[in-house]
Amino acid sequence: MAPQGQDKDELRRRFAAEARAERPDLALLCLLLSAEADPALDVHGTDAAQIELDRLAGLLPYGLRGGRAWASALAELLGERYGFEGSSADYEHLRSSLLHEVLRRRRGLPILLSVVWIEVARRAGAPVYGVALPGHFVVGFGEPEERVLADPFAGGRPLTGEDAELLVTGATGEPLEPSMLVPAQPLEIVLRILNNVRAWAAARPERTDVALWAVDLSLLLPSHPARLRYERAQLLVRSGEFLRGAAEMEEYADVVAEVEPAVAQAVRRSAQAARARLN
Repeated sequence: MAPQGQDKDELRRRFAAEARAERPDLALLCLLLSAEADPALDVHGTDAAQIELDRLAGLLPYGLRGGRAWASALAELLGERYGFEGSSADYEHLRSSLLHEVLRRRRGLPILLSVVWIEVARRAGAPVYGVALPGHFVVGFGEPEERVLADPFAGGRPLTGEDAELLVTGATGEPLEPSMLVPAQPLEIVLRILNNVRAWAAARPERTDVALWAVDLSLLLPSHPARLRYERAQLLVRSGEFLRGAAEMEEYADVVAEVEPAVAQAVRRSAQAARARLN
């Protein structure tokens, strides 16, 4: 739902504009995403969340130097003093992907807890970035040659290279690749959050509404998988909007016809089946 004083179109216009800004505001994008899910989150609520991030940043000590010092200070403040961490139970709840709820409850998915760390540390001037390890998002501090990693989901536990290797191997069965340690950009983080929301909704067929807004926001990002358009069409059909869904399937088929003719043909058959459900 849109924040107070704004309709959904205005909310999404703001999201799209911020996503195309020269330096997208990660916290704002996450809060606009949250406003789609929570009808109680209005403009005052999003402002309050930003203020809370500012407040937490102001509690960090002055004069910190080096990645290890920053990682230690964040772990002490957010992990020990304020109790930000996660557990397996957090994966069951949509609120674990909503920044304002993570700030309120101090619980969330690894990527949302990492967003809190990134935004608090960034405001204090830390050399911080997100690290999108497969299956488990963490944060990094310092220059690439230093690279100090910490796991906000575990309260800020420091991660050695071996720890990171074990996380990746456990999630994928594959070894850690250097490309996995490249700093994640804000829009990459937002898309991964939306992917998590879509995965949460996919396991709950009654929450097609959540899956649909997550796809809609993903499509507003400058870079997104083309197949999301087909997923959106399928969701429309599932929610009973057969004609709209069929029309969007055919539009997607037209786009992929030259490079994937077999896929286009299958999509057109799905569109025909969707229209037939009206009879």
